[in-house]
Amino acid sequence: MDPWRSRSGRRAMAVVALVAAAGALVAGIFLGRSRLATPTPAPSPVLSALATNPDLDPGTPLGGRRAPGFRLVNQFGRPAALRQWRGRVVVLAFVDDRCTTICPLTTMSLLDALHLLGPAASGVQLVGVVANPEALSVSDIASFSSAHGLTDSWQFLTGSLRELRRVWHAYGIYAAVVAGHVDHTPAVYIINRRGREETLFETQMAYASVAQQGQILAQAISRWLPGRPKVPARLSYHYLGGTAPTTPASLPTTSATGAGSPVLVGPGQAHLVLFFASWLSQTTPLAQELTALDAYAAAAAAHGWPGLIAVDEVPTEPSATALTTLLHQIGRPLSYPVAVDTTGRLADGYGVQGLPWFVLTSPGGRVLWHHSGFLPLAQLEARVARSVAGG
Repeated sequence: MDPWRSRSGRRAMAVVALVAAAGALVAGIFLGRSRLATPTPAPSPVLSALATNPDLDPGTPLGGRRAPGFRLVNQFGRPAALRQWRGRVVVLAFVDDRCTTICPLTTMSLLDALHLLGPAASGVQLVGVVANPEALSVSDIASFSSAHGLTDSWQFLTGSLRELRRVWHAYGIYAAVVAGHVDHTPAVYIINRRGREETLFETQMAYASVAQQGQILAQAISRWLPGRPKVPARLSYHYLGGTAPTTPASLPTTSATGAGSPVLVGPGQAHLVLFFASWLSQTTPLAQELTALDAYAAAAAAHGWPGLIAVDEVPTEPSATALTTLLHQIGRPLSYPVAVDTTGRLADGYGVQGLPWFVLTSPGGRVLWHHSGFLPLAQLEARVARSVAGG
């Protein structure tokens, strides 16, 4: 049977597994194998929150079938095979190496999981397999690894398209170019130390839940490590939701020289909000694009258009200094504020589905227009002018 199932079907199966495991070990809530007691115990608050949170995947148990083997090449150009990590818990993720949507959420949740595991992380091997049919070179995967702070934290693998298609098929991964965009299954497998598949996760497109998903992964991984090391449960699994444009929000701002005054978004006045992250430099001349937007800020002031606010998505950043490093590289202050969304809830509330992402809001907090990707200045100005005028 193909291990990949619909979202609703996998969640139902996972929740049954969670309830079954609750009486045996709450810390191992994701992968329990114990049979249901009679009568069935009531789910714990942790299980209930996890089961009803649409932004989290509790994981689908796979029953310990043997993980299909493969031999590919890593980001350093050296051969690597799944079997060489026998004796470690392997966390296998399928990642588009030019992705600006869901993949940065996957990689940050993986890094969060390693951090939560502490010294026990030495028994874990993160492995990525490229899921982009058009970006297969070693330089492609090396560039992605560097941009996301993963170069020395994982093995990112590639090969010929024929080799990769065999791996995708073996793991039930869909990877194709659709209407000019790469579409792939955002799968993360946990493979035990004996080389057997234990759990399958699917990353959800929600910025605020990255840390929660990292905690889920850490707790799931710990079950298969020697001694089942305890993972600190610092976060609840309750649904966080987003901060919509109809809700006032105060965001901290920053520059190359330090923190600035907070900026307000939400109702009261119109805004053009640009969501971005420093790692976009891998796929676009980001510093140049941000500098070019100074011209929009000047035109907006002259024409009475909504002012621009750039918002960095901190939950996806590879380090605490990534944004300030980028701003130093620009070499001069930008003429519009650069704010930070530390929780990801603003991005979720504004419906961000990838970076960069523009959202134009009305004074009442209504979304007038949104756009994925940077635009030439003339197109951006024309689109804002039409939207403000009601066109």
